[in-house]
Amino acid sequence: MAKVTRKMVEDAGVDVDHLIELLVKNAAAELTTYYYYTILRANLIGLDGETVKEIAETARIEDRNHFEALVPRIYELGGKLPENMVDFHNVSGCPPASLPPDPTDTMAMLKVLVEAERCAVRQYTHICNLTAGKDHRTYDLALSILNEEIEHESWFSEFMGEGPSGHFLRRGETSPFVSKFLR
Repeated sequence: MAKVTRKMVEDAGVDVDHLIELLVKNAAAELTTYYYYTILRANLIGLDGETVKEIAETARIEDRNHFEALVPRIYELGGKLPENMVDFHNVSGCPPASLPPDPTDTMAMLKVLVEAERCAVRQYTHICNLTAGKDHRTYDLALSILNEEIEHESWFSEFMGEGPSGHFLRRGETSPFVSKFLR
């Protein structure tokens, strides 16, 4: 644990234990989303499914990267991950992005995907609001993840016909905002 780091965040007015709880819940959401997106992506078949598969894969890899970026910050602040994977899954800040009853229904798959991203956008916006001007490192991390989650939501909502997003699939690059935390 980085004792001075924790103290500075506490002195700035952040309830560090609450922040750690939120970060652990988001780390759980990221790792479980990575797992569930693996299943979803495998079931994106046929002409409609194949059009979404590349975007689902990018979001899946970036969610894993978000998990990897969150873990060091949790420990820096004096937190830790649950020792049991089932417990970790069950504290997730977002509901599971489970396969819909009809896995051939691409629109149902897109609804699962977009709702997972919308939950993440809400979670990281909340952390940004709690840490803005108080905990610069956590704020920067949460904002970086938020930027990628907003792009994910935009991609999926565009496929659902909700309107143009203005965002384009990244070519050959994943986690452009979060990559600085993965070095």
